Amino acid sequence: MNKFLFVTLLAALIACNRQEAPRKSNLMYYHDPSTGKEKRVKTMADWDVKRAEMQDSLEAILGPLPSLENLPPLNVQYRDSLKTEYYTRYTLWFTAAENEKVPAYLYIPVGAETGKKFPAMLVCQETQELGKVSVDGGGKPDRAYAKELAQRGFVVIAADYPSFGELKDYDFKNDRYLSGTMVGIFYHRRCIDVIEQLPCTDMEHVGVIGLSLGGHNSMYVSAFEPRIRAIVSVSGWCEHEYFDVGPAPDTEEFRGGGRLWGDAQERYYPLLRDKYHFDDSKIPYQWHEVIALLAPRPFLSVSPINDDNFNVEGVRVGIDRAMETYRFLHAENSLQAMYPEEGHVVSAKVRVAAYDWIDSVFQHTSPVITEYY
Repeated sequence: MNKFLFVTLLAALIACNRQEAPRKSNLMYYHDPSTGKEKRVKTMADWDVKRAEMQDSLEAILGPLPSLENLPPLNVQYRDSLKTEYYTRYTLWFTAAENEKVPAYLYIPVGAETGKKFPAMLVCQETQELGKVSVDGGGKPDRAYAKELAQRGFVVIAADYPSFGELKDYDFKNDRYLSGTMVGIFYHRRCIDVIEQLPCTDMEHVGVIGLSLGGHNSMYVSAFEPRIRAIVSVSGWCEHEYFDVGPAPDTEEFRGGGRLWGDAQERYYPLLRDKYHFDDSKIPYQWHEVIALLAPRPFLSVSPINDDNFNVEGVRVGIDRAMETYRFLHAENSLQAMYPEEGHVVSAKVRVAAYDWIDSVFQHTSPVITEYY
């Protein structure tokens, strides 16, 4: 072979081997604001631009994020209390914004009066008419995340989500938000404000957990709330193309909604219907991008393999895609998933495993609890 031709072919082969591997997604690419061109994220400054892009994409379907500045005082009003062996549970109202009051349960562990500080958890309710009562064990006791975490020595706050519990008559048509999800994000952020005022809260160790509706709300609020340091989503998400809530009801509001109609309800994000016309290819974000917004904070997805809403394969794909961000931030071990052989609600054994994970993240030692409801 001609020596010049051999060297040329060898150089071409080396160049080919140096090319970047095909991308799994656009997760680690951003648009340079100075040129408008797409570039790969290589520095933390690049990542800050990409994070802002992804938050903007969320706001495109959820509506603008309300500011926490210039708000009225929380004006927490305690209405009653229940004392137990492990904690005192308070029923209260607080002011989220002008003319917006939020009912909640607040759990304070025994020993708080001594000046000891405790880790804290925000618990987001599922789609349950009882609202916050459901996470205290009302209705279905296998969903008592708030009570169980309080038993384990956490400060816990759990608020009613709009359209449930004491907010069952919430008026989505005449509020200031573009989605029920954004109402939830704002109210949950204000919940963090409430526990931040407590002298017994260790604000370096604040987490969030939720099931189903609460599972994805735990992710949404954390995407915008840096004070949350650990996130657990139970049966709460999968990539859009795998989601299936069942056929849409034959109503004018949801006709043509297909498998995505459930997410277009007023209590979730109706712009999925009104702006994106139930087309998942046009939704401006993917769930692995929401997970990327959590990084490098510890995130645990508890995703049962028999969940009939959130297909477990869509979770595996999303975790694999999101791992690219966690690797970039040198936090691979902080992205975790559990795949129990269960359905949309998990057993006490799996719940305890999730609580143990939270304990390990926060270096917290829970009291031994022998009874779970």
